[in-house]
Parts: sequence; C-alpha cells; structure tokens
Amino acid sequence: MTPSDVREYQARAVSTDTFGRVIGSARDHHFVVDGPVQNGCPGEAITPAELFLSGVAACGVELVQVLAKSETIPLTGVAVDIHGMLDRSRPPRKDVSLFNSVNLRFRMKGINEQQGQRLVDLFKGR
Repeated sequence: MTPSDVREYQARAVSTDTFGRVIGSARDHHFVVDGPVQNGCPGEAITPAELFLSGVAACGVELVQVLAKSETIPLTGVAVDIHGMLDRSRPPRKDVSLFNSVNLRFRMKGINEQQGQRLVDLFKGR
C-alpha cells in the first residue's frame, strides 16, 4: 500500500437555532443545509439529498478529467447532470433510506463520441 492509496476525509454538521437548518463544514469551508419542507424544515438552502447528489456529480467531473488526462484524451470540458428519485412508498430496503434510482448524464467538450464513451466506461469501472 502506498501513501496515496489511503485517503481520509473529515466533515462536520451542527444544528442552528432554526429548526431543520444545519451548518456544514469541511476544512475551512462552511455552508448552510436545510432539511426538506416535507420534514417541516425551511427547505430554502440545499438539502442533504441535493448535497449528496452534488458530491457524486462533482466526483464524476473531477474523475473524468483525471481519466482523460491519464488516457491523453483531449477533453476541454465536462459537466455531469444527476437525478435521484426516492420513493418512500417503495423503499429498496426497509432498514435505511436509499434512492430508488440515480441517473448521471455526462456532457463533454473537445472529444468525439468514442472518446466520451471510453471515459464513461472508465468512470463506471472505478
């Protein structure tokens, strides 16, 4: 195992005086998270589910850039749209909250369709 094989991350969330509003932190970065209005929360700031999906999309963008560089594919831009659906009436598991489905859509610039498919396939393999 090399030092780059192990990566550790730390984040924190604390309640505020507003019911359902949370301050999240990672390193020196701070952000507001609101629970959804369906839970009686403000729903004005990004919700935990949206924050989770944004993190997955950001990972997709960054990883595709890294993969393109390692494969010498001349990618000039990438965007990932993500959609998650959670149906509480049909949970995939009863013991935890899970999305019923999550779909990602990659849009890439500067490359052809075959190169784009190669990058998506490499992403899926990670």
